[in-house]
Amino acid sequence: MIKSEIAHRAWAMLRPVALCLLMGSFPVLGHAQGAPAAQTPASGYSTSTSSSAVAGAQNELYNASGQNGAQPTQDSFRGSIVTGKATDGVLDLSLDDAIQRGLRQNLGLILQTSSQKSANGQRLEELQELLPTVRASGSIEVQQVNLASYGISFPGVPAVIGPFQVVDFRAFLTQNLVNVSALKNYLAAKHNFQGARFTAEDARDLVALTVGNAYLLCIADAARIEAVTAELATSKVSLDQAVAAHDAGTSPKLDVLRAQVDYQNEEQTLISAKNSLEKDKLALARTIGLPLEQAFRLTDLVPFQALDHVDPETAFQQALKTRKDLKAYSEQVQSAAASKTAAWAYQLPVASFSGDYGDIGTTPGHSHGTFTATGEVSAPVLQIAKTRGQEQVAEAQYEQARAKLSDQVQQVNQDVRDSLLDIQSAAKLVESTHSNVELANEALSEAQQRFHAGVSDNLPVSQAQSQTEQANDQYISALYQHNVAKLSLARALGVAQSNYKDYLGGK
Repeated sequence: MIKSEIAHRAWAMLRPVALCLLMGSFPVLGHAQGAPAAQTPASGYSTSTSSSAVAGAQNELYNASGQNGAQPTQDSFRGSIVTGKATDGVLDLSLDDAIQRGLRQNLGLILQTSSQKSANGQRLEELQELLPTVRASGSIEVQQVNLASYGISFPGVPAVIGPFQVVDFRAFLTQNLVNVSALKNYLAAKHNFQGARFTAEDARDLVALTVGNAYLLCIADAARIEAVTAELATSKVSLDQAVAAHDAGTSPKLDVLRAQVDYQNEEQTLISAKNSLEKDKLALARTIGLPLEQAFRLTDLVPFQALDHVDPETAFQQALKTRKDLKAYSEQVQSAAASKTAAWAYQLPVASFSGDYGDIGTTPGHSHGTFTATGEVSAPVLQIAKTRGQEQVAEAQYEQARAKLSDQVQQVNQDVRDSLLDIQSAAKLVESTHSNVELANEALSEAQQRFHAGVSDNLPVSQAQSQTEQANDQYISALYQHNVAKLSLARALGVAQSNYKDYLGGK
């Protein structure tokens, strides 16, 4: 009885760790969140037989916070933009369908794409400083002047002149000829845009990981329901045996009560498991933009498939080439370097040209063309403190960008190695827990036969049922851990969006 309660609590603990793997404590997820985002400390899978892995994940899925890219966003990758309306039927949803929906509708990706557009807009604004600026104007001015009010008077000249009009149509041109600081500011904005573009691409990997983990969590819930349903049927057999033995006078009432408690515990566990699945399906729907009232069923299963012979150093070198967040960090370093030069260049002379050409006269038919042309060279003479301050700020930003890039390279290395360790550990757990399930089922069958033969009471049956439930929980948890670890390795390598099927395998 005590062990049965322990098993129930173990599954309740299982649900808060799995979602920690989604966006919290799982090593890759923290970094999957993109370029300059604060990194989450890594933590690997526990090698104990505790079935606590599937659910820290849920806790994070319901309360997830994501940061991605050069401009971090909070709480975005757990949300989505819903399109369409729910249908009356039940929608078949495969893992591939879910990820493709997420890549279209996930809020984090949409926001990051908007950040990319914003960065491009800033790039164009800086570019305009290097391009000619032309504007046009047209005016008609009617005026009457009182000369006496200015103290002007001449014999025979009226004190009031007018009214008269002046018509002026004119175009104005300005152009920077030499402006080093404007050029460097444009280059900085260009690198920022490239960084935002890489970060948006990196966000697609994070969406694949987020949606994939949510889908795997639902698969684990469904497996849990199937296992508990079987355990409930076994408890019913034990209860019927106890009732029959008591009616025959060969066993005490205590055996019946004990069997009833076990049976009702299984009923409660089944209710809880079904509720967990429905909540996790809602969380999955939220990440992919599916209406929450839409009924759907999972069509993919992801069984155990070993992933061996992956060299950590080779995988790390691959990640250095494919991780988009590293490229985003590199662009930020180049942007900071350009900004640093721009800050120094503010003290340099700026050569510019301005001019206008137009037609002026009393009427459009009585007018004449006029123009002005001006070349100018200007330079700051005394703003030492401002220039020095701008240089120091830019230098600090450059040093920060370089330090973040260096740290992120090591973080990617850790991501890869953590994922490989998790895969190896989870594979061993799958093997061990699968053996435990077989042994627990054999022990339960033996205990039921002994009780049916009247050799013992049903206390060993109750204990064996608890052990069987715990073994099933641990096996489901181990399978989930192994699949999430493989998906996270794909993320660590920067190929989660394109190659997740190669790492998960199966159907």
